[in-house]
Amino acid sequence: MPQARYKRVLLKLSGEALMGRQGLGIDPKTVEELALEVKEISALGVQIGIVIGGGNIFRGLSASARGMDRVSADYMGMLATVINAMALQDYLERNNVYTRVLTAIKMEEVAEPFIRRRAMRHLEKGRVVIFAAGTGNPYFTTDTAAALRGVEIEADVIIKGTKVDGVYDSDPMLNKNAKKYDHLTYLDVVKQQLKVMDSTAVTLCMDNKLPIIVYNITRKGYLKRVIQGESIGTRIAGA
Repeated sequence: MPQARYKRVLLKLSGEALMGRQGLGIDPKTVEELALEVKEISALGVQIGIVIGGGNIFRGLSASARGMDRVSADYMGMLATVINAMALQDYLERNNVYTRVLTAIKMEEVAEPFIRRRAMRHLEKGRVVIFAAGTGNPYFTTDTAAALRGVEIEADVIIKGTKVDGVYDSDPMLNKNAKKYDHLTYLDVVKQQLKVMDSTAVTLCMDNKLPIIVYNITRKGYLKRVIQGESIGTRIAGA
C-alpha cells in the first residue's frame, strides 16, 4: 500500500460539505461518509487538523448584506461552525477515531479552548483535531482560519475539499468550457482573483510557504489519494 506523502495536514471543509443534497443543515449519511474517509487517512499515520465552515447553518456575510450587524452576524456564523464540528466529532468517535474540538471562542462545556501547544499535543497523540469558531474574530473567514491554524500547527499542506475537482478560470457549473488548472502560484490566485480562498488566506499561506491542494470532496477515496501524493485537483504553491 502506498505510504502517506504528508505527515501532518490541515483539511478545510465548507459547511455545505455536511449537508449533502439537502438545501440546509446536516445530512447524517454525508457526515458518516466523510468521517470514514478521515478515519482512513488517520490509519495511515497522518496527523489531521480540520477547519470547518458554517454555511450550511448560517452565513454571516450573507446576513450582513441583508441588513444585520456584521459583527453579530459573524459571531453567529462562528457558532454555526461549532455545531458542525460537534456533529463531525460525533461521527468520527462512533467510528473509533479519537477526536478533540478546539474553539476560538471559549465554551468549555462543549469543547476545549484553542491553545496551540495543546493542539500540537493532541495531534502528536494521533487525535483528529477539529478547529471551530474560525479565528474567534469577526471579518475573518474560515479560509483565513484554515491558513492560520495550518501555519500554527506546522502542517505540511492545506487540503481544501470543494464540489469541483480543482481550480478553474471560471465556474465549471456555469461554463462547460471552463479551463482547469493543475498548478498555480499564490500570486496567480491573487492576481486573477480566482475563487479558491480569500486573498488574506492565500497571502498568509504564501508568506509561510504552505501549499494548498484543492480537490473534489464528493469523490469517494480522493482524499486518501491526495494524501498519498497523487496529482489530483489543483496544487497551489510558490513559483
